[in-house]
Amino acid sequence: MNLADRLHTSAERLGERAVITLDDAVLSYRALDAMSARVATLLRGRGIGTGDRVAIMLPNVPEFAAVYYGVLRMGAVVVPLDPLLRKREIAAYVSDCGPRLLIAWHAFAETAEAGAAATGTDCFFVVPDEFRRLLRGLTADPGVAARDDGDTAVIHYTAGTTGRAKGIELTHGNLGGTAATIARMHALGVDDVVLGALPLYHSFGQTCSLNATVHAGARLTLMSRFEAGRALEMMRRDGVTVFQGVPTMYIALLDHPGAADLSLLRICVSGGAPLPLDVLRAFEERFGCAIVEGYGLSETSAVAATNRGGDGRRPGSIGWPVRGIEMRVVGEDGRQVPCGDIGEIVVRGPNVMKGYWNNPAATAEAIRDGWFHTGDLGRVDENGFFFLVDRRRDVILRGGYTVYPREVEEVLYEHPAVRQAAVIGVPHPELGEEIAAVVALREPVDPDELRAFVKERVAPYKYPRHISVFDELPVSPTGKILKRAIALPLSTLPPPARASGRAARG
Repeated sequence: MNLADRLHTSAERLGERAVITLDDAVLSYRALDAMSARVATLLRGRGIGTGDRVAIMLPNVPEFAAVYYGVLRMGAVVVPLDPLLRKREIAAYVSDCGPRLLIAWHAFAETAEAGAAATGTDCFFVVPDEFRRLLRGLTADPGVAARDDGDTAVIHYTAGTTGRAKGIELTHGNLGGTAATIARMHALGVDDVVLGALPLYHSFGQTCSLNATVHAGARLTLMSRFEAGRALEMMRRDGVTVFQGVPTMYIALLDHPGAADLSLLRICVSGGAPLPLDVLRAFEERFGCAIVEGYGLSETSAVAATNRGGDGRRPGSIGWPVRGIEMRVVGEDGRQVPCGDIGEIVVRGPNVMKGYWNNPAATAEAIRDGWFHTGDLGRVDENGFFFLVDRRRDVILRGGYTVYPREVEEVLYEHPAVRQAAVIGVPHPELGEEIAAVVALREPVDPDELRAFVKERVAPYKYPRHISVFDELPVSPTGKILKRAIALPLSTLPPPARASGRAARG
């Protein structure tokens, strides 16, 4: 099964029906299929063969889909890269996976070329009108290369939060199966319009937006860059029925003034990071559309669990495992913990990656006895709903007490002035770690007021002793707050003086 078969099958069925739009630009299923076939011809002409890697650095434009499916169609492997990467980052990824070609958007040509130069990787730059003229001059290869379910289709790179970035090998079976699952769960059909606000180079946008839309025969209306007012206008203009976003997008939509007619919107999906409960409730009340929160990692083809409709939805949870997927919560010994206890979430099923590219040690560490160890801490209730507690590496150990930052962050989000919040541990000479919070605000508020607000709502050892106010918190391209990138003011760090016993007890 070649993932590109999904496009070819939909094109034969739907022909001139639109698959991708970007403002006034419209691309039909037949046209996208033909473009991908010509891209395959172009790649073969440049010596690309089955199994070769092709890196692509393209924004949310129709050409992304044409190149993506063209690479897959001729049996090569897609390596999607963030178009905003710097020279050093490009060089690191390209050196690791050794692509035969780097296809980049013309606006990023200088940086892409500089990053690829050290490795000797060839570059090809996409200038929209020139690119389409070039493709029209090529003969479309009507065939789709035969690939096995276990053959690598895409290599996604992690953000490198715990050392050097790792290349996640996702197979045709991983991605095809997940696309079908998403389309089925969200009841996607030919009359649906999906807002393509998630970056397509990321696994969330690529799997849930692009591949699921193509599988279902729906339409994807692209945003080159998310902006709340623009998103609301596009939803109204294009009749969007499905919105897939990350928590920062929902917060931005809530913060945008004025009313919006979203009467056609039937489902909203949140992923990429935990969605604060207060944000979920406020959004649903204002816009009248339920948010379905899910969970997954790039290593699980972006999806592992999700809420459903009706009785299958529990606000604040990440829902149940999707069909064909098993999830457990295990202790340090790898054994399943009792219902309600906190442990590490592990996943097993056809969505789990093949492994980390050229990194057998990291693969063996992550996949043990057939289970992928996520590094996320969670619990499961008596009804089978899973709840995400925190990342294992983010847990704070303060004076012998365990503090889960997400719990404190949820309380901060309850304050009407707080727009973004992150809770982190800072070194302390006696306690080991002290609790600090960093917030971005909707309106001015004294940090002492925020501290008192949290102190009233959590155990004494959990409230943040230090609160810093930033204009904006650093976020990833998918909107996840990057705690590792937060630089706290020196005044935040505790003095080296000995802490009192009273402080150690909270």
